[in-house]
Amino acid sequence: MTADHRPGPIAELGVIGGSGFYHLLEDAEEVAVDTPYGRPSAPPAVGTVAGRRVAFLPRHGHGHALPPHRINYRANLWALRSLGVRQVLAPCAVGSLRRDLGPGSIVVPDQFVDRTSGRVQSFYDRGAVHVSLADPYCARGRETVLKTAVATGTRATDGGTMVVVEGPRFSTRAESQWFASAGWSLVNMTGHPEAVLARELALCYTSVALVTDLDAGIDAEESVGQEEVFAVFAENTERLRGLVLETLRALPEGHDCRCARALDGLTLPFDLP
Repeated sequence: MTADHRPGPIAELGVIGGSGFYHLLEDAEEVAVDTPYGRPSAPPAVGTVAGRRVAFLPRHGHGHALPPHRINYRANLWALRSLGVRQVLAPCAVGSLRRDLGPGSIVVPDQFVDRTSGRVQSFYDRGAVHVSLADPYCARGRETVLKTAVATGTRATDGGTMVVVEGPRFSTRAESQWFASAGWSLVNMTGHPEAVLARELALCYTSVALVTDLDAGIDAEESVGQEEVFAVFAENTERLRGLVLETLRALPEGHDCRCARALDGLTLPFDLP
């Protein structure tokens, strides 16, 4: 059965897990969801956290089957909304462009810069639907993550710009030095168009970034590699998972922030789920 035929929402909160973050909920049940954009990376797994229904979707699919440039971002976001999700937490792996944000650091970014190419980045291929993205992440979601970090004794950095590159290769030293000289803090491969598509569906979207490495241009003697990234993420997965679970418990109920009003006054070319 597709989500469009289910009687009412079956989840209110969503989590999109990044590299190394393939599992969140115990006793969760996978739900097959069809979308107009094809299949999501994997069937969302729906379970309960503190009495609230949560849908978890691994961004790269089971076993990291999908590289960042091959993820069906539209299907992922549409699938979550069709289940009833209105608030999304998005943990992800990032490289650091700042020495003070070393491996293991958790950052709650407040801006991103798009350096990808060729990705489908909008649901609106016809009509005039221009969505504001001046502040791409949910203010209420960011506040909740940061307050939860303090409450749980988890050190988290408030703010920072995440530059999103096409991948799957890592940056050259020159590119990394360029990004750092611009004042950007983090490098990632999946934050765009995910945040954009969430806003186009009027979803609250909050990124929670785990630093796995210093990017190539920051340390002249070293360069980032896949094995290193996955190892650092594995070492910190439980800490990040704990922060995400506690944040899910703390997120305000209802969907009445600015994200929910992102489409007010706009004429959409189709109905949203």
